Formats: sequence, structure tokens, C-alpha cells
Amino acid sequence: MSERGGQTRDRQYLQVFQQVTKMISMVHDHRQVMETIVLNLPELLEIDACTIRLLDPASGSFVLGAAAGLSAEYLGRPGVDSKETMEMVSSGQPVAMVDVTTSPHRPFREAACREGIESVLTLPISFQGDVTGVMRLLTRSRRLFTAEEISFAMALAEQTGIAISNGRMFKQLEHQVNFLWEVQEISKLVGSTLDLDTVLQTIVELLPRSLGAQGCTIRLLTPQANRLVLAASSGLSREYLERGEVVDEKNTIRALQGEPVAICNVLEDDRVLYREHMAREGLTSLLAVPIKVKDEVIGIIRILAREQRNFSEAEINFSLAVAEVGGAAITNASLYRKITLLFNQIEEHERFLGNILDCIRPQLLVVDRTRHVVMANRAFLQAHDQEEVEVLGMDYGQLCQREAEGESCPVDQVLFSGRMASIVQQVDEEDGRHWYERTATPIVNGGGEVEFVIEIIRDLTAQRRLEAERAERSKLEGVIEMAGTVAHEINSPLFAALGTAQLLEADLLGSEQEEDLRTVVRNLKSISELTAKMTAMTGYRSREYVGETRIVTL
Repeated sequence: MSERGGQTRDRQYLQVFQQVTKMISMVHDHRQVMETIVLNLPELLEIDACTIRLLDPASGSFVLGAAAGLSAEYLGRPGVDSKETMEMVSSGQPVAMVDVTTSPHRPFREAACREGIESVLTLPISFQGDVTGVMRLLTRSRRLFTAEEISFAMALAEQTGIAISNGRMFKQLEHQVNFLWEVQEISKLVGSTLDLDTVLQTIVELLPRSLGAQGCTIRLLTPQANRLVLAASSGLSREYLERGEVVDEKNTIRALQGEPVAICNVLEDDRVLYREHMAREGLTSLLAVPIKVKDEVIGIIRILAREQRNFSEAEINFSLAVAEVGGAAITNASLYRKITLLFNQIEEHERFLGNILDCIRPQLLVVDRTRHVVMANRAFLQAHDQEEVEVLGMDYGQLCQREAEGESCPVDQVLFSGRMASIVQQVDEEDGRHWYERTATPIVNGGGEVEFVIEIIRDLTAQRRLEAERAERSKLEGVIEMAGTVAHEINSPLFAALGTAQLLEADLLGSEQEEDLRTVVRNLKSISELTAKMTAMTGYRSREYVGETRIVTL
């Protein structure tokens, strides 16, 4: 080739290189980069077809990334690359095949012939010394690739490797930004409620959606038995969820130790126990991350996908961030649930105590150290004709101003001395005099100080009136008994005197003493009638007589 022809070729290569570089720099998605290269290189390099395959770290094989100029049948054939070719490419060396009919790899030879391919140049795509894929340039006419063309194609493959790497990095950054936004959104959602079930369900529904997975479970450690209990799930059947304990699975053990575990193919990994159940569920890949709260693992989240996939570092970090946010939300919601349960129990106990207090017949009042009412039973409220909301918080002096003359209130006595105090008061009310017994008992705190005073007010009016009635009845019974005794004692001499007088009355008829004797008989009969009244007496009435003397009226 002449010097001028070489310069022309170099200029063309430079132009092609510039175009490819410019083309690569215009897109950021590595899939778009590959599509752009395979669509433009055939025209730039005067070839018929181009393919790019990327290395799958999980399987160790090359997966089709982009292609142009070839049929779907050719691209989808099994056993794409020969062992020798892959070994050469993996070592970083290009492989040129002028005549594909000389290939020892029969499936490739037959497929190439059916496709009309004559020559193939296979180039490694590498980045920073690591082979990340292969690029193939294919022609339908036999072509001998010169060292200059191979060198130029290698330069293009390197640029492709850089472009793919940059595209992947850009995609990862984009994913990270998206993940950051999604973490914030999930944080807002789980932070907007203190209902534990809502928090758990929000996480298991949003996390797999963000990762493009199909299922998710949250299992929490029970504080008492240190067991894993299924707390929430989405996208999974009941049969799968009830398959058995997962605490003995290696992936679970590592997650409980605080490490994330990503499994590409659960059907062939010994870190999974229930492989048959996962196969029936159609699951292929798994990501398990710990739920931590201040470096303490309280549970695990497992994200499950039906297609085989390698969870990227960004996806793992995103899942860890969600698990951390979820851990804080779960702790807050659990604490709120405990507090709510405690308050419900306290309210139930208060209702129970209130019912008991309302069943107490005497009036009951509880006063704090500042003499303000903190509790009053129904009997007290009814006696004062007030509602509970009116009484609670009221100053004690506004309710109980019934201190007897010269005596201090028993509540004040307790607050001053710390000992129980009791008094009986007389109060004149509309229906008469009433008697009240007020007993105050201290409730002391841990420091021995009076914290509350319980005052019980008993109405002794009925008791006092009954006692007075009994005393009056006893007095009446004594008077009646005495009157009967006196009447009996009088009757004996009375009857004797009356009989004698009546006999004498017959002997003195017509005499001067007859009238006097009749007067005596009449008076004796009056005394007899009086003793008869005294014997039949059931009550009496006293009346004033002379001075301070009182006499009894039968």
C-alpha cells in the first residue's frame, strides 16, 4: 500500500474512531450503547453484522447484549461459543476466522453456514484488565482481517468496554438516586403511621416493587423464645409461607448475624433448604437482609424473584437502607402498640376500680397533697349533686366545709401528721340534724411522704336516730314497768281498804258518818281506776308542772 493510501486509511480509521467515540459519549445506558455500536459499526467498518455478548458472572457464560444483521434463529442457538474461542477471548486475545467452514466447533460451523457467514473476528471487551464481554464482526464474504484492522477493532472494543462500563456506572448511579428517592418515600410512608401491621405491610409491598422482584417476607425475632415469626408477606402463596421453619437455613443464619445474603439460583444453592417448595412457587433468586436497630438484629427481610438475577451492590444497599428504616419504624410501632395496650389495661383497671368504688355505700374521696380532688365515688357525687368532671381537680375546701367548731379537718390532720384521723360531726340540714363520721387515711410514697389521702364519710344519722329511739323505748319500757309495779303494790292495800269501807258503809246508813264514808269509798275507787290505767299504760307524755318540775300525763 502506498504512503498516500496508508494515510487515507489512517484518516478513515480516525474518523471512524471519532464517530464511535462521539456516538458512545451521547448515550449513558449501556444497553443503548451496545445497540448504537452494533447498528453503526457494520457501515463504518464495511462488515455485514455485529454482535455484543456480556459475561454473566453467575453462570460464567456470555449472554447476548445486542446484535444487528443476523437472524433470530442464529442468535438464539444453543452452545454459542467453542471452548477454545472462549479461552482465547478470556485471555484478552482476538480470534480471527477467515473461513468458518474450518471451525472445529460443529454447531457454530453449521449455524454460520446456514446464516451465510464466511468470516468472523471475535474481540474481547475488557475494562481495567477484566474481560466483561465479546464483540464479533461478521462478513458474508470471505475476508482476511489485517493486523491493522484487528488493532483498530481492538481499540473499538476497548472503547466499547469503557462505554459499557460507564453506562453501567451511570445506570447504577441512576438506580442509586432512584433508590434514594424510594427510601425517602418508604420512610415517609412507614413513618406516617404507628400501626405495626401497616408498617410491615407497606415494606413488603413497596420493597419488591422497587427491586423488580415478585415476593417479600418479614420475619421478626420474638424476645421471649428468640424465634423467627412471620410478620408480613406479599406476592407469595399460603402453602409456600407455611412450608416450615427457616431459622436453620444458612442464608437466614448469616442474615441474623447481620450480613446480607444474595443467592442467584436458589434451586442449586445449599444455603436454601426448601428448594422444592421454591421451585413449585416459581422462585429463582433470593436476597436476605437483616433488620437492625442500634446494631441489634430484630428480624430479616427476604426479597424473592422469579427470574434468575444477580442483585447488584446498589440493590443490596438499598434493601439494607429500607431494612434500617423499617427497623426504626417497627420498633416505634411496637413500642406504641405496647403503650396503647398498657393504657388500655390501665383504663380497664380504672373502670374496674371505679366500679368497685361506686359499689361502696359510704362517700369516698381521694385528695392529693395539694388538697385537690383526684377521685370521688358515686355516693359522694350523689350526696353533693355534682358530676365527676366538676369535682375532679376541685379544691377540697369547696366540697367539705363541715368541720366542727374548734376541730380541724381530718384530711389536714393526716397531711400534717401522716397518721390516720377521724372525727364525728353534727350538721343541721333541712330535714333535721345529721351526724357524719369522717375518717382520713394516708397513702405514702417511697420516701415516706403523704402522697394522697383517702377520706371515707359515713352518714351516722340513721344510726344515731335509731340509738335515740332505742334509748327512748328503753326509757318508756322502764316507766311502764315501774308503773305496773307501783300499781300492783297499791292494789293490794287498796282492795282491802275499799272492801272494809264498803262494809262499814252498810253499817253506817242513816248516820252522820255515812256521807264521809261514801267520799272515802269514792276516792278509793278513783285510786283503783288510776292503778288500772297504770297497768294498761303503753306510753306517756311529760308536761311542765311548777317551776322546773315536770310531771307525767298517762
